[in-house]
Amino acid sequence: MRRFSTRDLTLAAMVAALYALMGYFGDILQLTFGPVQVRFAEALTVLPFLFPAAAPGLAVGCLITNLLSPYGPVDVIFGTMATAIAAWLTVKMPRWQLAALPPIVVNALVLPPMWAWAEVGAVNSAFWLACGWNALTFIPGEALACCVLGTVLLKTLPKIGYFQPALRRTAQ
Repeated sequence: MRRFSTRDLTLAAMVAALYALMGYFGDILQLTFGPVQVRFAEALTVLPFLFPAAAPGLAVGCLITNLLSPYGPVDVIFGTMATAIAAWLTVKMPRWQLAALPPIVVNALVLPPMWAWAEVGAVNSAFWLACGWNALTFIPGEALACCVLGTVLLKTLPKIGYFQPALRRTAQ
C-alpha cells in the first residue's frame, strides 16, 4: 500500500475544503440537497482519476456538506458512503472519458431510494414511484456536474504545472 505524502495530504485537504465550500454555496442557492439538484461540488468527483489522493478528500468534503442535509444522519452516512465508493471506482477507471460514470451511477443507485424512504417511510408502491421520480430529476443534474464541469477539470488541471507531479501516471 502506497503511503500518502505531504503533497497528497494537502491535495486531499484542499479537495475536502473546496467540496464543502461549493456545497455550502450551492445550499444558499437551494441546489445542493434534494431530488432536483445540481451540486456543483460533484464536478470534483472526477478528480480521483487524475489524483488518487483526492478520493479521501471528496469523502470528507461530502461528509461536511451533508451535515446540512435535511435528510439528517441517513444522508450523512449513505451520501458520504456513495461519494467514497464512487471516488474509489473513479480511481480505477481506465480512461478519462469514463471518470464521470462512477459518481453518476453510484449516486443514482443510493440517493433516490434514500430520499424516497425519507418521503414515504415504507417500501410500497408510493416508495417506488418516489424513487423513480427522484432518479428522473436527480440524474440530469448529476450528469451536468460530473460530465460537463468535471470534463473541464479533467482537461484543464493536467496543463497546470503545479499539479503535474501529483498526476497519476496514466493521466499524464
